[in-house]
Amino acid sequence: MSDLALGIDIGGTKIAAGLVNRAGTVVRRAETPTPAALGGTQIVTKALGLARELREGVQVVAVGVGSAGVIDPITRRVISATDHLRDWAGTELGLLLESGLGLPVSASNDVHAHAVGEAFVGAGRGHGTVLVAAVGTGIGGAVVINGVVQAGAHGVAGHFGHLPVAEADGMLCPCGRIGHVEAIASGTALHAYYLKLGGDPGQEDARAVVRLAQTDPLASRAVSTAGRTLGQALGGLTNVIDPDVIIIAGGMRNAGEPWWSAMEAGLRDTALPILSDVLLVKAELGDDAAIIGSAKQAFDLLEKLA
Repeated sequence: MSDLALGIDIGGTKIAAGLVNRAGTVVRRAETPTPAALGGTQIVTKALGLARELREGVQVVAVGVGSAGVIDPITRRVISATDHLRDWAGTELGLLLESGLGLPVSASNDVHAHAVGEAFVGAGRGHGTVLVAAVGTGIGGAVVINGVVQAGAHGVAGHFGHLPVAEADGMLCPCGRIGHVEAIASGTALHAYYLKLGGDPGQEDARAVVRLAQTDPLASRAVSTAGRTLGQALGGLTNVIDPDVIIIAGGMRNAGEPWWSAMEAGLRDTALPILSDVLLVKAELGDDAAIIGSAKQAFDLLEKLA
């Protein structure tokens, strides 16, 4: 094995890493639980240990990391993060990994890295402008144009879950603001909406509500409302971005036909007529997407430094 990059995906529950070749194939992979409660230094130490284990006996030319939180792609510093990762905000992620591994390091948000992976060798391969919506516990996303993720001025671009939508009027979003699409269309929000409608409190999560949607009117309403609202938000984004393809990632991509049909109908009804047939597909790479995307960004960094 030669000319490999190391891709690292730091999430709230696990750190995954892999050796990736220039074709986007993961040739070696490992993961470990994230020591989220122990602070930023211990999280980086754990990531370094995983990286050293994987690179033993092989030549690695660069490292890419995709991490939870807002990451400045220039300074490679964690700008902000949720409290789940203790003391993660302010961590000099890129510098610490670079010092510990002695290799060039690129750093980005994990959803950005996921999107780059899907655009490179996943559901977006061969397309110039790729819009990725990651829909699960929350809603995130990214835009990749000609292989380059659009990070924005502060590394925050792609927070699609915080678009305002009428259906979420009066609903509190996890960000603390009112009326965002994440407050009605994420998996967590779908379950909460079902309970608000008077649904069975014994149904413990969105997956249970989705299973009920074929027979339970309240579950059906919650699923269709969440799907349609997400689709409308994606339709608005389509009008702004004009993507070649929209990729749905995250756990909700497998929420079933009623949710998918409602989401697609919302998209098609909202997009401008000339854009209403935009390609809509599921993500393909699963847990390897951010690893592959991080490694791709590492290869890209190496070319810039050459």
